[in-house]
Amino acid sequence: MASIGCASFTATRITMTIQILRQSAALTDLQDEGPVGRPLSQPPCLTRGIAVELDGAGANRSGLWECAPGRFERQLAQAEVMHILSGACSFTPTGGEAQHIRVGDTLFFPANTVGVWHITETLRKVYVVMG
Repeated sequence: MASIGCASFTATRITMTIQILRQSAALTDLQDEGPVGRPLSQPPCLTRGIAVELDGAGANRSGLWECAPGRFERQLAQAEVMHILSGACSFTPTGGEAQHIRVGDTLFFPANTVGVWHITETLRKVYVVMG
């Protein structure tokens, strides 16, 4: 009979400071960021947001972002994770099918994802962009 090797693991407790972002407080801090960079509708979609400084996040950046209805090309080269807090939209990757996105969805966009956003109801998300 063959024997199966077992690895031994030791747990290490690491104490870190956790940051809690309260949605209601943060939303009052959103700043006007102007129109999207590559609008496909007129008038161009206007955006608001707030960057959130996270200790220990390295080159990653995060924040809350809001976009008014309209269409625009995605222009972010980095990978991104987002969670939709409110609104409705679709994203159509170049050469692909439209993906309908709703409140509560969590999305991952690999680096260099291109396509078109179509915001149908003001969209609000929390995001992390990988540096």
